[in-house]
Amino acid sequence: MALNITFRQLKVFESAARHLSYTRAAEELHLSQPGVSMQIKQLEEVAGLPLFEQIGKKMHLTAAGREIYAYSRSIGHMLDEAEVVLDGLKGVQSGRLSISVATTASHFATRLLAAFSRQYEDVTISLDVTNRASLREQLESNRPDLVIMGQPPEGVEVEAEAFMDNPLVMIASPRHPLASEKQLKLERFEHENFVVRETGSGTRSAIERFFAEHEVSFHTGIEMSSNEAIKQAVEAGLGLGIVSIHTLELELETKRLQILDVCDFPIQRHWYVMQRKGKRLSPIAKVFKTFVLEQAKEFIRLS
Repeated sequence: MALNITFRQLKVFESAARHLSYTRAAEELHLSQPGVSMQIKQLEEVAGLPLFEQIGKKMHLTAAGREIYAYSRSIGHMLDEAEVVLDGLKGVQSGRLSISVATTASHFATRLLAAFSRQYEDVTISLDVTNRASLREQLESNRPDLVIMGQPPEGVEVEAEAFMDNPLVMIASPRHPLASEKQLKLERFEHENFVVRETGSGTRSAIERFFAEHEVSFHTGIEMSSNEAIKQAVEAGLGLGIVSIHTLELELETKRLQILDVCDFPIQRHWYVMQRKGKRLSPIAKVFKTFVLEQAKEFIRLS
């Protein structure tokens, strides 16, 4: 007997299975939680088997749920590819473009997208500015067309191309005792406290790796969830910071922060534009990727 499953049911189920949460699926799909429950209940009735089970406070997929989840992802990818092919037949002057960028990259990415949208006025652009963990999850589930971030995430197969340097510099309040000194040795900072991003952040990992390679202790004073919060804390004198130079334009112009003159700095990193390996980019996504690779540097005001 044929399974009378709708694409909507599969889409709702895929989101709930990926998050293992009806609530998060409802938020992602802009539905009510009862709406999500109803779609999954209907799918379970068609399948004739339960797809989820509750063990304690956690929700788990049943054996049938795991099978349906695999098929739902496969079907979703095929529909995405069909959309790419159809967009290709329409040309590159219109269509939709979904871009996700790391919070640190938002300063130049918004200028980049603004310039691109002026050239392609009929293209609808969706921009998500988020943290590294979310970008990794988005790449894993093959949702955005392209992602702009630092070091490609481990454990996810991606096609990544570096397009620009991303130097990390050490910053301090202009009132800090070290602000007026030159050629500071890294050892001078063994007992300084740093305001840093959360564990798992690409910037945090690069900093810890850099200090370990130079055999210098690195002390975390305060953890912050954004670069803006780090800059405000450093300006208030709560510690030193290490951030991408591309986030400092306003603070350096207004002299609210100062880049310290430290030996072996800056920490050299790169910006990458990437997509899930094997993803078929639409014509407009290909054009945007070329735009990033060739013109991104024009939208940087500090380097």
